[in-house]
Amino acid sequence: MKRHSFTSHCVLAMACGLIIALSLFAAPTKTHAAEKTYEIGTDVTFPPFEYANDNNKYVGIDMDLIRAIAKDQHFNVDIKPLGFNAAIQAVQAGQADGVLAGMSVTPERKGTFDFSNPYYNSGVVMGVAQNNNSTKSLNDLKGKTVAVKTGTTGAQYAQSIQKKYGFKISTFDDSNNVYEDVMTGNSVACFDDQPVLKYGINQGTQLKIVTKPAAGTPIGFGVKKGQNQELLKKFNTGLANLKKNGQYQKILDKYLNAKKSTTDNHSFFGILNQNKVFLWQGFLQTLWLTIVSIVFATIIGVFFGLLGVLPMKFFQGLSTTFIYVFRGLPLIVLALFIYTGIPTLIGTKIPAFTAGVITLMLDEGAYIAAFVKGGIQSVEKGQMEAARSLGLPFGKAMRKVVLPQGIKLIVPSFINQFIITLKDTSILSVIGIIELTQTGKIIIARNLEGFKVWAMVALIYLIVITLLTWLSNWGKRRTKI
Repeated sequence: MKRHSFTSHCVLAMACGLIIALSLFAAPTKTHAAEKTYEIGTDVTFPPFEYANDNNKYVGIDMDLIRAIAKDQHFNVDIKPLGFNAAIQAVQAGQADGVLAGMSVTPERKGTFDFSNPYYNSGVVMGVAQNNNSTKSLNDLKGKTVAVKTGTTGAQYAQSIQKKYGFKISTFDDSNNVYEDVMTGNSVACFDDQPVLKYGINQGTQLKIVTKPAAGTPIGFGVKKGQNQELLKKFNTGLANLKKNGQYQKILDKYLNAKKSTTDNHSFFGILNQNKVFLWQGFLQTLWLTIVSIVFATIIGVFFGLLGVLPMKFFQGLSTTFIYVFRGLPLIVLALFIYTGIPTLIGTKIPAFTAGVITLMLDEGAYIAAFVKGGIQSVEKGQMEAARSLGLPFGKAMRKVVLPQGIKLIVPSFINQFIITLKDTSILSVIGIIELTQTGKIIIARNLEGFKVWAMVALIYLIVITLLTWLSNWGKRRTKI
């Protein structure tokens, strides 16, 4: 038991050391600049507050507002499109300086954030399908299901009245899935901020608003409690100036009254043609993330796999512990722990891409270690005994006799692991990496064409994975013994 505990600590210490080294190595070098740059975390699917336009530039009330305030107060902003939950956690972990994501100012959030003066006051409304004429008020929800988006005021409002009106709640990570759930009939209604739902309806979503705004709450810019007070002061001063010169109202009018563009082509090939560059960039990010991760995963996996076959119990225990720990952790938990948990511990920022690589390296490395260890152990024990009886030392017998046979069994598994790693990159959208899946979410936030966009993303994955599967099968045939 003591040896097992010691090896556990060794594995965790090595992992933490690697995280610190990679984060320091990957951290961008700061250059002298006349104006300070702040990293601002935001959502990616919350129009009209923030979304990507046809040119894949982040726009919306929040985005125009922070850029105008930055210009007025002479600072720069580096927008981090992380998603609402990831943006909040990034600020709490010190990964971002502030969060501007249509965030309601609530008593609970005031416990961990300092907020600016409110820049908008939003109310929650209930939306139903356009052809639904039987659900007109909250009293009609008894025994039925409503859809909400995680972390929003709409979700909090639904939870606060759930017991009174007797309905069930389905929770989703983005507005498009909320609306789709209502339109397909899985949920009878949804709750969302009035400007958000109104924007969706203006863009063609087949919903209608049936209640007046309720639970009105102020929306503000947040920083970690007790930190970045200078930034908070600049935001408040800039906001006041924008309200005085009329620029604030122009920003609101621009997005709150936005109509669906008559030039947009919402056919499958129209959307594909409009977003082909963005989808290609997302795919390249996925591929690059996969390649870098599998290289590091292979190195660490082979290392711990070989430790597992050494004739020393300490190293065998180290290998077993590494495999047990990182195969046992869900990938999403590991990603969030590395991106938001470790920085809180060590006080050093870890770039999202680096955190993603470390996550995949540890997770996939554990699986590689397992099949490397298993592949070597599957070679007949007599092979090693025969080599040793001929006078070969353990290392040379392993290198010259056992490993060449084991590699034939291992190679096809490496290709399969590459395929698995490629698919696992989609989970890293939770820490804001704009890979292929996150790209799909961003496109959907703009055009609300979930089925068509996800069909494109699925097709890209299937084509690549089919090619890799053919390669894997070819490798199996070539190494068959």
